[in-house]
Amino acid sequence: MENHFELNEVTKKLPKHLHKFIVKQPYGEYTAQNQAVWRYVMRLNVDYLKRVAHESYIEGLDKTGISVESIPHMEGMNRILKEIGWAAVSVDGFIPPNAFMEFQAYNVLVIASDMRTINHIEYTPAPDIIHEAAGHAPIIANPEYAEYLRRFGEIGSKAISSSKDYEMYEAIRLLSILKEDPSSTEQEIEVAQNAVEELQNDMGELSEMAQIRNLHWWTVEYGLIGTLENPKIYGAGLLSSIGESSWCLTDEVKKMPYSLEAASVSFDITKPQPQLFVTPDFAELSLVLEQFANSMALRKGGLNGVKKLIDSKIIGTVELSTGLQISGNFTNVIEFESKPIYIQTTGQTALANRDKELIGHGVEYHAEGFGSPIGKLKGINIPIENMSPRDLEAYGIYEGKQTTLEFEGGIKVVGKVITGTRDLRGKIQLISFKDCTVTYQDKILFDPSWGIYDMAVGKEIVSAYSGPASVLSFGEINKVSETKTHKINYSNLDKELYALYQKVRDYRENNHVTENNIETVFEELNVKFPNDWLLLLELYELSIKSDFSIQEKLLKNLEELKCNKSYKTLIEKGIVLCRN
Repeated sequence: MENHFELNEVTKKLPKHLHKFIVKQPYGEYTAQNQAVWRYVMRLNVDYLKRVAHESYIEGLDKTGISVESIPHMEGMNRILKEIGWAAVSVDGFIPPNAFMEFQAYNVLVIASDMRTINHIEYTPAPDIIHEAAGHAPIIANPEYAEYLRRFGEIGSKAISSSKDYEMYEAIRLLSILKEDPSSTEQEIEVAQNAVEELQNDMGELSEMAQIRNLHWWTVEYGLIGTLENPKIYGAGLLSSIGESSWCLTDEVKKMPYSLEAASVSFDITKPQPQLFVTPDFAELSLVLEQFANSMALRKGGLNGVKKLIDSKIIGTVELSTGLQISGNFTNVIEFESKPIYIQTTGQTALANRDKELIGHGVEYHAEGFGSPIGKLKGINIPIENMSPRDLEAYGIYEGKQTTLEFEGGIKVVGKVITGTRDLRGKIQLISFKDCTVTYQDKILFDPSWGIYDMAVGKEIVSAYSGPASVLSFGEINKVSETKTHKINYSNLDKELYALYQKVRDYRENNHVTENNIETVFEELNVKFPNDWLLLLELYELSIKSDFSIQEKLLKNLEELKCNKSYKTLIEKGIVLCRN
């Protein structure tokens, strides 16, 4: 089957379950006004950011194939990005956080393919190609930051979500789509806004994913670097917002030293940020990331890790001290003295070692779930995993032996040993029984009529994380949202306006600018679209460069349009650009 996106040295390494999020960049749907918005924002950004952004930004634009003049083609970006070991793919708006992080772990930038409208030229509530391409891409040309981004994705994709996190993702996705769509009603937006606020007030304790998303927000999206007194911008949200990039450096926005505490500071994606964090350098980002990773179930495991997976209600993995990995939907844990003594999954489950599925232990075999005791045998100091063949024989754990294993905490396994499964180093990981009964107090956990019982071996859970151990074990993980980005329906009048934008673009690109051409477009613009300030700016720019007399008339119209407060600053900044 032919791929719906371009494969190269980087993207061909992406696991198949991520392919469903990738869409074909709708380049033909970008209007000439979209192109003008891109050009305006980029020219303004480059002019301003060369003074206030991290030094990697300007040189990174060239290194990542970002042009000021036109919206980038994904294929063109990829040809250049591969030189620094990265790639970019087009997606439809927000994708689930775990999937977003996993793309990043594979050195792939996900780029929302939509383009902000002129009404949201300063700041867009929805991810768009200005934010993703012109914001994220340039800084990854810095090798130290690029490694931080990759490592963040690697760790972040293992963060465990709560069951409410996905609800919040869907609610924010819908709100951002509605806010960006000019045809949305105020009532639709209000209902979606209220839904987000209700969820924000009812999230409870922040999950690992919520916390690491906070860290991502305050660094990758809205990070400042340097000193509190004189910070520079490196976060993509700021680099792509001509409004916030200037406002964020004023005293109105509180600046705080970046630390692990940022993980507990939540954000509202639909509003400008009231405070920002400043890191002294990119090395500090990696240090804080490692500090956070040390607090995750990924590195701590234990009872708390299993409970997080149960609460998440999605596929997760626990790794035992033997290296055995159990992946599935965890639904129950029995605890004793604050330790897990029995874990249970429901539905399709897979077993793995070193992220590779064990032969014969995939989801087809463990279709109904998997349960196993954890810990040491009662009254025996040596854990099963550390027993030599002689020890195993002494304690009655060998092939063909009817045996009873009683674990600390009260789990009892009674059955006939069939065989054991060991890893390459000889450590036993699984023991299979027939005619087996597993009980806890008066409760039956496994009945002989259910078939062969495979018991995991491990004295403790050393790791618990989101997603399967082997990416090949489960077909579908991380579902694609059913809420799709709205495609704007343009009226015939809109199309007439965009045709004028295209004319002016052609004049500029083909170096075919005459005063008569400018006059003709200006007259039509004045009659049919008297409030369109951006095309008027483009005409003014061309007239200045050619020193046409019509520039005075165009400037007068621009000055009149400045009476509208929503245009005033945009026009003023545009006039300065035109004169540079």
